[in-house]
Amino acid sequence: MPRVLRVALISIAILMLTGGSLSAGAGPDATASGEVQNETAIFAGGLFWAMKPPFENLPGVIEVINGYSGGNKDNPTFQEVATGGTGHVQAVKIIYNPAKVTYSELLDVFWRNIDPTDGGGQFSERGDQYRTVIFYLDEGQKTLAEGSKAEMEKSGRFDKPIVTEIAAAATFYKAEESQQNYNKIPSRRYKFYIEKSITLRDQYLEKVWGKK
Repeated sequence: MPRVLRVALISIAILMLTGGSLSAGAGPDATASGEVQNETAIFAGGLFWAMKPPFENLPGVIEVINGYSGGNKDNPTFQEVATGGTGHVQAVKIIYNPAKVTYSELLDVFWRNIDPTDGGGQFSERGDQYRTVIFYLDEGQKTLAEGSKAEMEKSGRFDKPIVTEIAAAATFYKAEESQQNYNKIPSRRYKFYIEKSITLRDQYLEKVWGKK
């Protein structure tokens, strides 16, 4: 058999065995070209306007979206969630590149921006809609979340028990466009309220963690 024909037949056999692709080395988190696929994390830490900046400024974070999760009503509005009648919490959905920032690093940022001992809300925001939750999307995230919570409990940094929930991710509903960036809200009075709330949060975090 001529050498050229023999090589061609071998190539065809390899294509059949590999499902039509000669590429190799692409793991479950990579595309056929070797590019790492973006991943998602969902955290609830009270007022989502206050939780958005710490994550969106991280290298490797693609986008941070304000929204609602964990409730029992489809497509809730901001006002509905604010009343506490839907079971949802305000949350942030983080799209990130795991080659540049890890889920463990995101967890670290999460803990450093909340009061995990407050079961009734966060700072000036009171009610279940402002409780803290880590919504895991797979078993790997669950394991890392539980491990990080255990580390926080052992740290001795907090004088009360940690009550932050770790729960399987529910449907995440993106908040209205008007709720994505508080600095775009036309009401000066409401902007003042938000900035005051963020200031109270910052004061607590500085007390617990020191200056940023």
